[in-house]
Amino acid sequence: MPKRTDIKRIMLIGSGPIVIGQGCEFDYSGVQACKVLKQQGYEVILVNSNPATIMTDPEFSDRTYIEPLTCDIIHEIIRRERPDALLPTLGGQTALNLAMELFERGILRRYQIELIGASAESIKRAEDRQLFKETMQGIDLELPRSGSAHTMSEALAVANTLGGWPLIIRPGFTLGGTGGGIAHNQEEFEKIAARGLAASMNSEILIEESLLGWKEFEMEVMRDKKGNSVIVCSIENFDPMGVHTGDSITVAPAQTLTDVEYQTMRSNSLKVMAAIGVETGGSNVQWAVNPVDGRQIIIEMNPRVSRSSALASKATGFPIAKIAAQLAVGYTLDEIINDITSETPACFEPAIDYIVTKVPRFTFEKFPQTDSTLGTQMKSVGEAMAIGRTFKQSFQKALRSLETGHAGFGAGPKDQFFESMTDDLLAMELRRPNAERVFAIRAALRRNWKIEKIHELTAIDLWFLRNLAELASFEDEISNFGSLQALTSTPEVFRQAKELGYSDRQIAFLLQSSELEVFLSRRKLKINPVFAVVDTCAGEFEAQTPYYYSTWGEYDEPVRPRKGDRSIMILGGGPNRIGQGIEFDYCCVHAAFAMRKIGCESIMVNSNPETVSTDYDTSDKLYFEPLTLEDVMAVYEREQCDGVIVQFGGQTPLNLAQQLKAAGAKVIGTCPDDIDAAEDREFFRAMIENLHIKQPESGIAYSVEEALTIAERIGYPLLIRPSFVLGGRGMVIVYKEQYLRRFVEEAAAVSPGKPILIDHFLENAVELDVDCISDGKTTVVGAVIEHVEPAGIHSGDSASVIPPMTLSAEIIAKIHDYAYALARELRVCGLMNIQFAVQDGEIYIIEV
Repeated sequence: MPKRTDIKRIMLIGSGPIVIGQGCEFDYSGVQACKVLKQQGYEVILVNSNPATIMTDPEFSDRTYIEPLTCDIIHEIIRRERPDALLPTLGGQTALNLAMELFERGILRRYQIELIGASAESIKRAEDRQLFKETMQGIDLELPRSGSAHTMSEALAVANTLGGWPLIIRPGFTLGGTGGGIAHNQEEFEKIAARGLAASMNSEILIEESLLGWKEFEMEVMRDKKGNSVIVCSIENFDPMGVHTGDSITVAPAQTLTDVEYQTMRSNSLKVMAAIGVETGGSNVQWAVNPVDGRQIIIEMNPRVSRSSALASKATGFPIAKIAAQLAVGYTLDEIINDITSETPACFEPAIDYIVTKVPRFTFEKFPQTDSTLGTQMKSVGEAMAIGRTFKQSFQKALRSLETGHAGFGAGPKDQFFESMTDDLLAMELRRPNAERVFAIRAALRRNWKIEKIHELTAIDLWFLRNLAELASFEDEISNFGSLQALTSTPEVFRQAKELGYSDRQIAFLLQSSELEVFLSRRKLKINPVFAVVDTCAGEFEAQTPYYYSTWGEYDEPVRPRKGDRSIMILGGGPNRIGQGIEFDYCCVHAAFAMRKIGCESIMVNSNPETVSTDYDTSDKLYFEPLTLEDVMAVYEREQCDGVIVQFGGQTPLNLAQQLKAAGAKVIGTCPDDIDAAEDREFFRAMIENLHIKQPESGIAYSVEEALTIAERIGYPLLIRPSFVLGGRGMVIVYKEQYLRRFVEEAAAVSPGKPILIDHFLENAVELDVDCISDGKTTVVGAVIEHVEPAGIHSGDSASVIPPMTLSAEIIAKIHDYAYALARELRVCGLMNIQFAVQDGEIYIIEV
């Protein structure tokens, strides 16, 4: 079927602000849809409220509305723009819920707007818990014993009927398990049920029997109007049922299903698509499998592009959102050509000859009072993905991609915390699903606990535990050599360690050496990574898109000819976390676009599957790799880059700048020495004094005693800040000595070996952010942003306004002058952010 010509104007609804369970993966899907619909000649009207997204750049749609995502606002935009169709399946749960509200209020019917991608009936059948249950029973699929409720009395009646705890509560029309949970008694049940009823758009919760300990799987499915369907990817959860899939380590393709089990799940997933009535687009179907007898139970399905869709797209190279948009306007799978091969149609199911591991990123350190136990309500704020030839390889790469201080699975200083636990405490941590349970598993394996015992405590499949046991035991193989020199005399073991995914830093730790020495020894022995290509077809057809991952083996994919005069590497931001998210990806994407525009080849290195930067057509070449010195330099040397840009990916690449420079990489933009100078308090204080800019009285401490001396000199309240961190991590305002002692110790743990910055805190001051760009000579101030809250609220948490509302023209002019002087002194070539505070008409600099 050719594309539809009866519709001309298509409205897309974005997902709004980033929340847990709904992150930048919907920016990725929205960008793909906008681009392909415009290419097909449709007029695209985009509504979104998130300014940090690529999709809200004016060039991606014909009309862009940055407005609150409410039914009334969208009604006004519809009245003004008169779209022919609404595509609601690419903006997460937000867009889906709004589409249903527009439908139910008769607005779509009134303006004769067609829902494309998914009909209102199919959305209801998938999202309404009772309708979904009835539809699945109609195609003879087994579900957990359950009942739906719209009031607390109904919920208690269902709980009594099911009998026995624990029970799972799932609200309807929500994302990321919002409002849901696992109730182990009536008190917990009433609390979670009330929360779920409040969170659900239609005040409905599903209460179901517990399947805790069963294995969990997902199928990413696509279907067109002719009924053609493909399974894009199967995904297996490392953690058993009871942990939200967004909080679980996941592996693609599924590893522990028998062929019969896989084919049954595949066939039933296609039946689900047809029964729900998803005529076009992608959906996610979730299954539970009894590890004892293989019995399969359907959990739920999402009739839209989801977080797992972004993961499946990056894992296979199959652009789910792009193809979903094409299917929505009438194309069929056999008519769409796969971009990666340029010859196979989209009805060819992807086949992959590697293993992909996704590990979630948590920020419990920001909220120490929060319960870190994982359940059915999602708590992770980001994720990292890694690709390797084996599970061990990709698993270790994924863990070091997280940037949590671990260089892989163990063999690092952070293991001591778990190794020092008593047996009873260790067993408790294995029973309790939590963000660092894999390291507790390692500690148990190092104590020679049998994997059957660990399986009994965790319910994690024995196949995964055997792989982890082999890694834990191989540490002895390495450390028994006693020295790096001894290991280099047995290169086959050295190579085997690398094939098992061990990083240079892990090997250095086990042999009391340095990462640089391991790197140099490995290079001398010619033990270097090779690179393979993501091609969607396991090598059957040649890939046209240069999308790579590193591995260890014989064959190395040839380096493709350059697409420009110079080759410039751009380092991404890694996994999203509080303080480092989608806004940095926005910068990286625009850097790639700018390189292309000026005739340079752009090479993107990143580990985040949710982002636009890791889309295969954003840059000229894409490397899905951890942002560590070892991994980045391997790509830099392979591509013989002319330079690397570190200033767009947040603190992660900035922290690598000096190491990259020392390793021989050319860091372009602001020099790493000047980046460090801005963080060096002594240098900074002297520079500020030379420029005659005021700053709060301050001092630098490396210990509690030094901090107490500074406090006595400058007086309370004090602002305590670790250096070289992002998002205000470890930053606190202290009013008393007893708290100063505690927080200085915590700051030292956040940024070990680095100075702790202590400033006199300016109370009741107006805080400002100033964003500039400089070429080293000319500096342009992009914006002066005034915080609504007084100084003391982190800039990422404060409401703010442009232009400033309460400052005089004289103060703003002086702030501009200070910005120009600072850019000149720091020799900025690129971006610069300055934070000022204004108190009683005086301007104080906080940091650059």
